[in-house]
Amino acid sequence: MIRLTFDPFDPGALLSAFSKGRGEVGAIASFTGLARADAGATTLLELEAYPGFTEARIEEIAARARVRFELIDLMVLHRVGQIPAGDPIVFVATAARHRRAAFEACDFLMDYLKSKAPFWKKEHGPDGARWVEPRPEDHADLARWEKETSA
Repeated sequence: MIRLTFDPFDPGALLSAFSKGRGEVGAIASFTGLARADAGATTLLELEAYPGFTEARIEEIAARARVRFELIDLMVLHRVGQIPAGDPIVFVATAARHRRAAFEACDFLMDYLKSKAPFWKKEHGPDGARWVEPRPEDHADLARWEKETSA
């Protein structure tokens, strides 16, 4: 399941629902990202996305993850709109027969979401608002998956 939402969510409840009745699964890995306050410099995070387009791009990378890591299932829930610092912003869960595949698939998906997914991010704080771009480290994290593919 790939979904964007304006609404706050409970990562624990999402993980419980995703895990329920999974007798065929050997491992579930999950990641919850929070809107960071950056020592008070950010009080609100604003994310924009194009409905339909953004989900389709995320679904493309999810399809790659399903095949590459032999996933049984996955879930990506990402907030858009205005998100207060400290609130959950993204939840990713992966289900696989073995733990390594579940962990790596979760990491793979997050590296894509952080650096390539079509979101536009603006941080608001006491000094005003500023647009945020992925850092070089974010691009390097994603690039390592391409190196592993070509090896």
